[in-house]
Amino acid sequence: MSGKKGQNGISAVGVLFSDGLLGPKRDGYMMRNIFLASCFAFLMAGCQTVERGSVGTQNLRAIHHPLYGITIDSVEPLDKIVDSISSLSKRPTTRVVFDKWAPASDYTQALEALYPDSYIMGEILDSFDVKDYTTRQYHERVKEYLDAHGDKVDIWEIGNEVNGEWLGHPGQVVSKIEDAYHQVKTRGYRTALTLYYNKDCWKYAEEEMFNWVATRLSADVRKGLDYLLVSYYEEDCNDLKPDWQGVFNRLGELFPHAKLGFGEVGIKDTDRKANYLESYYTMRIDHPRYVGGHFWWYYRQDMVSKTKLLWSILDNVLRGR
Repeated sequence: MSGKKGQNGISAVGVLFSDGLLGPKRDGYMMRNIFLASCFAFLMAGCQTVERGSVGTQNLRAIHHPLYGITIDSVEPLDKIVDSISSLSKRPTTRVVFDKWAPASDYTQALEALYPDSYIMGEILDSFDVKDYTTRQYHERVKEYLDAHGDKVDIWEIGNEVNGEWLGHPGQVVSKIEDAYHQVKTRGYRTALTLYYNKDCWKYAEEEMFNWVATRLSADVRKGLDYLLVSYYEEDCNDLKPDWQGVFNRLGELFPHAKLGFGEVGIKDTDRKANYLESYYTMRIDHPRYVGGHFWWYYRQDMVSKTKLLWSILDNVLRGR
């Protein structure tokens, strides 16, 4: 039973008594009327829920913020991945990238192994693979993964780097992610959407991040998202170092209820990895809904096993948070 139903039930009983409609004279009579009033309130609450189209929320485990995000683009070697993640000083949120055309059953063992020591964000499909799916295929993929792993994924990333020009026709991209949003929300699960920050490095002006949000994304999604995240790679965008405080201030206005953070960061240059990782994971943003995230894309390559230098650097950063 959702909280809304419970509140409606209590209110209905209160109105019945305050209006004097029951007016009990004897204990037995009063108890019978309380029972009848409660039944009536419950039925009324149920009807209101159906009429409004509201959905009962799942019993989701609580997520503590900030998020200490990492990304694994493969679940092999699973034993070393689990050992690396479970040894971190803080419970991370592991974003698992679900490979294109892979059945949901391929991830059952991995999600069960990761679940005790990590929150899990499931990436429905990486941005580079979205163009290979029709809208119907994307819908069916979302349904398959929700059916299989709804109880093991804490956050569902319904779209990744959605304003990137490589995802295909913008109208089709929006149809895919909005359908995914409604599927996830209907089941009472948490949603995340990752944008691609591309100031002065977009291919088409309409794909610039803020412009894309303003012209493409529905108000329903912008108001209802649980997490709005940003992917950014400096080496892909002229080594620009954005004014992140200003960026998240603007995003907070566009997404008035979502928690805000980074959904993907990383760098290929081996010599710059350590400083790059530290600079993003220790970044301070003064916004009441900022929750960190970051989700280092190369975690499996850079930090599995836990004897690697970057694992120690990340763990030291987490110890200081």
